[in-house]
Amino acid sequence: MASGIVGEGGSLSEVYSSAKRTLLRARDGIERLERFESGAPMDSSDLSSSVKRDITEVQSLCSNMDSLWRSISVKSQRDLWRRKTEQVGEEAEYLNQSLEKYMWRNQRKMLEAKEKADLLGRRSGEGAHILQIFDEEAQAMSSVKNSKRLLEDSYSSGVAILSKYAEQRDRLKRAQRKALDVLNTVGLSNSVLRLIERRNRVDTWIKYAGMIATLVILYLFIRWTR
Repeated sequence: MASGIVGEGGSLSEVYSSAKRTLLRARDGIERLERFESGAPMDSSDLSSSVKRDITEVQSLCSNMDSLWRSISVKSQRDLWRRKTEQVGEEAEYLNQSLEKYMWRNQRKMLEAKEKADLLGRRSGEGAHILQIFDEEAQAMSSVKNSKRLLEDSYSSGVAILSKYAEQRDRLKRAQRKALDVLNTVGLSNSVLRLIERRNRVDTWIKYAGMIATLVILYLFIRWTR
């Protein structure tokens, strides 16, 4: 019988049965890969390699079957095994194409996921850099505000000091006038009185010069720091 024809891999029926079992295992592997495809990108190289080995084994068995059925003398049996061999070969080719398409789609999906991760990483780095810039700007603005407040306090203190100087000057002037009245009463000479008045005028000019110089220095300092 045709099934009794034996080649290097066994009888035709045995080779055919082995090919069908391997086809079933390869088809199951393809279905598992396609189920994985609906989820997140994954490294399915082990399962893909296993399916590829099964398909290669079926193609090898199919080549063996092709040699065996040609040795069948009965035409009807020869034609039957020829069709079976062709069916096995066609199914193996179909599974091989399905595997190649899956591998191409999965590779593209993993590449897109990597590009997306790289893009998110760059955006995250840029965002951190922008936040750092904003933080530095906020610190600079806070420092400027603190400096401005310190200068304003210094300016207010200077004005208060000058006001006290003015009050002291008025009190000293009134005291000097009282002293002059006393001296006039006791009868000091006009030369002594003029000397005292001249000294008072010099002291007054020195005080005014000091007040003006202080105000000018504070004003220039404030203008320079703003």
